[in-house]
Amino acid sequence: MILRSVFVLFATALVLSGCAGFSTYSISEATLERHLQDTVSDFDRRQLQAGSPLSLSLGNADITLGPDGRDVAVIDLSGQVALNALMAKVPVNIDLKVEGAPVYDSQEKAIYLRRLKLLESNVDVPFMGGTDLKPVTDQVMRVVAQMLETMPIYRLDETSLGQRILGMSDMDIRVAPGRLEFVKR
Repeated sequence: MILRSVFVLFATALVLSGCAGFSTYSISEATLERHLQDTVSDFDRRQLQAGSPLSLSLGNADITLGPDGRDVAVIDLSGQVALNALMAKVPVNIDLKVEGAPVYDSQEKAIYLRRLKLLESNVDVPFMGGTDLKPVTDQVMRVVAQMLETMPIYRLDETSLGQRILGMSDMDIRVAPGRLEFVKR
């Protein structure tokens, strides 16, 4: 038993010391886009199971990292927010372009977008042509902003040994054109 514990401690120390020498681990825009699509789908499913009258679906989530050399992510979102009420579904088509700073939360082992800023928006309610949509646009933006602030755009995969070890290290992220890089603090 003692020999086994010593072996486990030695192996852990060896692996962790090897982590100090590794270069950066990066996540591509495409990987972030897939993860965001999956996260939104899971969120919508949980909301509907909990009885929420709102549903959310993304048709597209295009992420651009480090535009113009800045440490931000720009997300072009298109999809639909629908209110399910009185046996009817009221769809609201959305096209939003938001910008935010990617932040790594080491406790959650996840990357979130913070300091969101709306760059462009288009909200279309098919049956309300010609109506002032400012109140609807504001409400939809609040929902999307809250969702993006509380939902990670990426979470380390705890089933992957490499990512699990990465999560145990003192890491931060850096925005590079086309990718996010984990770097040693």
